[in-house]
Order: sequence, then structure tokens, then C-alpha cells
Amino acid sequence: MTVTVLRFGGSNCDRDAVRALRDVGVDAELVWHEDGLPEEPTGIVLPGGFSYGDYLRAGAMASRDPVMAEVRAAAERGIPVLGVCNGAQVGCEAGLTPGAFTTNASARFQCEHVHLRVENADTPWTRGFEVGEVISLPIAHGEGRFEIADDRLDRLDAEDRVLFRYCDADGEIGSGSNPNGSKGAVAGVLGDASTVAVLMPHPERATLPELGGTDGRMILRGFGA
Repeated sequence: MTVTVLRFGGSNCDRDAVRALRDVGVDAELVWHEDGLPEEPTGIVLPGGFSYGDYLRAGAMASRDPVMAEVRAAAERGIPVLGVCNGAQVGCEAGLTPGAFTTNASARFQCEHVHLRVENADTPWTRGFEVGEVISLPIAHGEGRFEIADDRLDRLDAEDRVLFRYCDADGEIGSGSNPNGSKGAVAGVLGDASTVAVLMPHPERATLPELGGTDGRMILRGFGA
């Protein structure tokens, strides 16, 4: 029972994801996208990086890779799928989750630790947290601004499909704590099922005190739930 970390040309957080998963007791392996998915993996990670150089727009080309049809089919069978940073962009472009990620409001690449408020604690990724709890993860992206129509965002809220929101240390939402200008301060969102999630912050970079925090460990342990 092994989690598949898909590697596309241009992925650069794939080895970090494997290392972090193994550190929390989850067996994981790298799989080159052209090799296709192994039969019935325990879970799937779409890692960060710059797949296909982010030509056209971030995640657009990887989302049309043949392996993504296998990922969609696996998700429909209930296999957990987690997209992180570029993997979140790929997941959105592939239709695994609603919305889209576009250029940061600052028009700059941003690399920093941010605070996140847990919005839904009834998912594999957040069962170790409480609703309203504030955690800290790093971000590193130039196209991390979540965009979605107002009525669709209202529906996501009504359906409890917002996973995390950017906030300050006290859990308050505001423009000063929204690093990229995301609509509704959304940092992570769920697909049709709570087993499919995408988020721009990097949990695999927050698993050791030496990295500045360990909140990412609880998220990655969701694959072993």
C-alpha cells in the first residue's frame, strides 16, 4: 500500500514529498508520469514545481497529460488525491477541484511562511486539527491567487469545501494576511469528495522544527488515515 508521487518534467518538490511522507510513516514512491499510475495506489500526490515550465499558464500542460485521466478515475474511486502548489494548479486545471489559480496580486513570486485557518476538520488532511485552528505553512509561488465566481465561492462555503484560508496569527481574515490576493482568502479547496484536495502552501516543507514548523506532518498523515 503505497502513495504515488507523480513526477512531471519540471517537478521539483517530488523528492521532498516522498521524504516527508516517509518521515510521517507513510510509504511513498516516485512515479514518472509517462509510466502511468500503479494499480490501486493508497493515494496520489501532485507535487510542486514548474511542470512543463508552466508554459501557457501554471499547470495547464500537465493537466492535459494522459496520466491525469488515470488520476481523475482514481479520485472517482475514492483514492485520496492531494495537489500541492503547482500540483494544486494542475488539479484545478484538470477539473479535480473548482476555481483557478492565477498571478499573485503583487505580480511577484512570494516565498514566506503564512498563517492558515482550518475551515473544515472532517477530511483526511485535517482530522488532526480543529475548525478555526491556526497553523503555519510556507508558500512559494508566483501564480497562487485563487479565483472563482462569487456565487461559486458561496456554494463552496455552503458545502464546506474550503479547506484552509489565509489569516493572521489570531485567525482573523483580512487583506494584510492574504499574501496573494486569493478570492475569499482561500488557500486550499476540496473537490466533489473530501478525499480530493488542492492547496498552495507546502505541507512537505513543514515537517521538521529545523524547517520552521511541523504543522505539515498532520496533513500528510491523512494518507495513512
